[in-house]
Amino acid sequence: MAELRHDWAVDEILHLLERPFNDLLFEAHTVHRAHFDPNEIQVSRLLSIKTGACSEDCGYCSQSAHHHAEVEPERLMSVEEVLEEARKAKAEGATRFCMGAAWRNPTDKNLDKVIEMVRGVRELGLETCMTLGMLTEMQARRLKESGLDYYNHNLDTSPEYYGQVITTRTYQDRLETLAHVRDAGINVCSGGILGMGESRRDRASLLQQLANLPRHPESVPINNLVRVEGTPLAESEPIDPLEFVRIVAATRILMPRSHVRLSAGRSEMSDEMQALCFFAGANSIFYGEKLLTTDNATENHDDQLMRRLGLRTRSLQDQESDAA
Repeated sequence: MAELRHDWAVDEILHLLERPFNDLLFEAHTVHRAHFDPNEIQVSRLLSIKTGACSEDCGYCSQSAHHHAEVEPERLMSVEEVLEEARKAKAEGATRFCMGAAWRNPTDKNLDKVIEMVRGVRELGLETCMTLGMLTEMQARRLKESGLDYYNHNLDTSPEYYGQVITTRTYQDRLETLAHVRDAGINVCSGGILGMGESRRDRASLLQQLANLPRHPESVPINNLVRVEGTPLAESEPIDPLEFVRIVAATRILMPRSHVRLSAGRSEMSDEMQALCFFAGANSIFYGEKLLTTDNATENHDDQLMRRLGLRTRSLQDQESDAA
């Protein structure tokens, strides 16, 4: 079993990323097998429950009111609309239903509606995840009391590069929200975005922030930047596919018991790139043709890829068995 550490130095992680590719993947795959079934993938579905008109200026985001992406703002969905989407997700094999709202932070009135959604989705037998922006300590407690299983709040990039991407909230704001979520007893989902012009050292620094949290996130999404026209990062140079695989492998080694999710940008990844990521320790995906406002791999293509690789999705029955 790999040792759980929370004291990584950036230079150590850089050294890991600079190892020969085969050596890095061998270690990552060995760690992965020690903690997970290497042929099993956890599947989540993501739904935008409130779209656009966000006051934040995140340079990658099509939902920011500061940018000119072709995204039509939409009101907060009704509880029944959300539950109907959750029923579809469950029927199609999802075990976790993730709901995202384009807010800087939810108002207490909005949180009342969100809590109804959480309770309804849990009654369907699905795990629940929310991403709503920054939370206060009390809001995190209320979400925990409603039965929320996971809260997503990505760090996005390194502390050093963060100001090049976002100016409307600080890195410390993000860390404080993660602390409120953890203190409330909610599982943490937190990762980053690759391909925003950051250096390899920035990527190592992001992984250091995640791995050195007092407790590793239960879920670590690794996003491949989707370059959306009308956003400041639309012309960013794509990350080298093998560099992306290296980051997945390093994530698995640094956080051996976390689920590592291939998140945004999978529609632009080749099957071979995804296969290498699964070998390197990725064991979770978003399923469905849309992630908030950007395209995702089609469901039929995912099914075909899983069959070709001999992978199987983690069922609700598996989760209930583990919980028992």
